[in-house]
Amino acid sequence: MSSTFLGMPATPPRSPYGTGNLRGDRKFSAAAHDELRNEQLRRNLGKATRTIRAKRLDVTGELPDWEQLRDAGSAIKTDTMNRLPELLEQLERKVTERGGTVHWARDGVEANEIVARLVRATGSKEVIKVKSMATQEIGLNEHLESIGITPYETDLAELIVQLAHDKPSHILVPAIHRNRDEIRQIFLKEIPGVDPRLDNVPAHLAAAARAYLREKFMTTKVAVSGANFGIAETGTLSVVESEGNGRMCLTLPDTLITVMGIEKVLPRYQDLEVFLQLLPRSSTGERMNPYTSMWTGVTPGDGPQDFHLVLLDNGRTAALADRIGREALNCIRCSACLNVCPVYERAGGHAYGSTYPGPIGAVLTPQLAGMHAAKDDPNSSLPYASSLCGACFDACPVKIDIPSLLVELRHQHTEQSGTTAEKLAMKAAAGVMRRPTLFTAAQKAAGLGRVLAGRGGKISHLPPPFNGWSDSRDTVAPPKQSFRAWLASDEGAATMRAAAEDGRNQQQEEK
Repeated sequence: MSSTFLGMPATPPRSPYGTGNLRGDRKFSAAAHDELRNEQLRRNLGKATRTIRAKRLDVTGELPDWEQLRDAGSAIKTDTMNRLPELLEQLERKVTERGGTVHWARDGVEANEIVARLVRATGSKEVIKVKSMATQEIGLNEHLESIGITPYETDLAELIVQLAHDKPSHILVPAIHRNRDEIRQIFLKEIPGVDPRLDNVPAHLAAAARAYLREKFMTTKVAVSGANFGIAETGTLSVVESEGNGRMCLTLPDTLITVMGIEKVLPRYQDLEVFLQLLPRSSTGERMNPYTSMWTGVTPGDGPQDFHLVLLDNGRTAALADRIGREALNCIRCSACLNVCPVYERAGGHAYGSTYPGPIGAVLTPQLAGMHAAKDDPNSSLPYASSLCGACFDACPVKIDIPSLLVELRHQHTEQSGTTAEKLAMKAAAGVMRRPTLFTAAQKAAGLGRVLAGRGGKISHLPPPFNGWSDSRDTVAPPKQSFRAWLASDEGAATMRAAAEDGRNQQQEEK
């Protein structure tokens, strides 16, 4: 009887990484170095993040079950990731049953092509947009403009960024790096027919933007949105926002196109009870969002009569395949981690080079787009853009352990980097530590570093190649003798004998 050897089972190929605005031009350290020189930026960020932090602490402190809500949110998202394929198929089925059309996009390029084709089919040359991280991620605005379709951002902060030909620097408040005077100048320069006497009073700036957008709301036939949540059980989509511009976009046009990352699905309608408490408190410091819009497919005679849902992968399946890193997909885009991060507060969002800045961006971006797409890939620096202080973990409403994910990504980067100076140094250190004689000699040699120390017992300047370390921090001078040398000395032996005697005496007293 013959048998056929089919070979050993192989690991399936990794899903393709994402495309779009998920990679900067420079490493974080270089970009942050330049941003730190911008004193206006640091003042703007400092004031804004302090305000949001204080509001968030007030409203989360009101709830006696806040920690239980966080646990519930984490459990729901983890369950969702564990059975994502079946939930997405259920969502597709329910949306289709209610008159919507579902499209699947493998990456940003495909998603852009789908949206462009749908807009062209309407004959419109303009679209109005609800604030959307997904469309920012894939570079939808740039793609539409390249084919002669004009997108109009209707969220005030996104409008400011668009008119300034700028990039967002915050997940929730894209123009957080701009102050009122800068916004006034942008409006005077970019909004047609704006009153030249416009001042920097926030209400007046908002009124100028409202007047500019009102005509677009009333005349544009196509809207593009993202989605905060998609409910598999019912096919319902939801957008939460603070200004009402989203409600206008979601109800007035004839055609609505929603681009939603596949991780935004939730199993049940009842799950919104948890997330509509977690999200507003963690993001804007509000008890609930002023506008919570939900729609299910198409309702004859009410709202858009042509609804399309584009389900976007763009590297999310690649992240889902990572047993540890997949936790980053639990993110609900509240930005709480940015508002407590000391690194983000000082460097700003542009230093990260991605649509997703801050702590969550430092773990999500490398997983969506990879860390080794090119030599010295800027994304490989993002896991190191953190002090690992843990504030982001404490603030996250769904308890994503961002510090642990950063450490894991650092590990992955090191493993994939091949031979580096750091690896060689660690290998040499391991060789020394395995040999007691060499280790003792190294300890004695380290003591010579005392000659480099100043009066304060700190080494402020190290010779190359260690000067990169001492350029930004002081090093405590080595002690006069190592612990092993002290332990072997008469003083050390006497101290240990005295400690042992104290221990015996304490045991006798306890008896």
